[in-house]
Amino acid sequence: MSASDLSAALWQERRQLELLLFRLETQRLHVEAGNLEWLNFMASEVEAVLDRLRFEALARSVESAAVATAWGLPAQATLVELVSAAPAGPWPEILREHLDALRELLARLGAAARVNEEALQTLPRTGRPGPAGAAGLLDQLTTAGNLERSLAVVRRAPQPLLAQYLGGDRG
Repeated sequence: MSASDLSAALWQERRQLELLLFRLETQRLHVEAGNLEWLNFMASEVEAVLDRLRFEALARSVESAAVATAWGLPAQATLVELVSAAPAGPWPEILREHLDALRELLARLGAAARVNEEALQTLPRTGRPGPAGAAGLLDQLTTAGNLERSLAVVRRAPQPLLAQYLGGDRG
């Protein structure tokens, strides 16, 4: 395990964060267009990216701990601390670029999640007008359930553990 392995893990995590941002923006567009029938699919898409992000975060944590130990830091060192401890050469700059890009992505993700949550909260909980009787009730319950699931997924989009790894607002 080396700094290049850590950099590769950070690239993978960045890619998943970009995909999450794309999925959130797509979800917002569907919500704004009134395409409520796609809520369940969009929630599944966001959940899939969040699942992959958990794996990428684990891989990054393993690589980061190995690099931190090799550079004389505690295994749980933040990326800011790794940038500071990096040996002379390209690694301080490479890790700083990852740090800056990840912070920007997290800020954009936080904003997208807030906008989506607000948009989802403005939707009616009863679904669109439809047939009366059991079919109409089922449609309303399905829409309400999909809406609640979408809200729960959007609330998971911000990555507080990644923000902590980046060193918060330091650096």
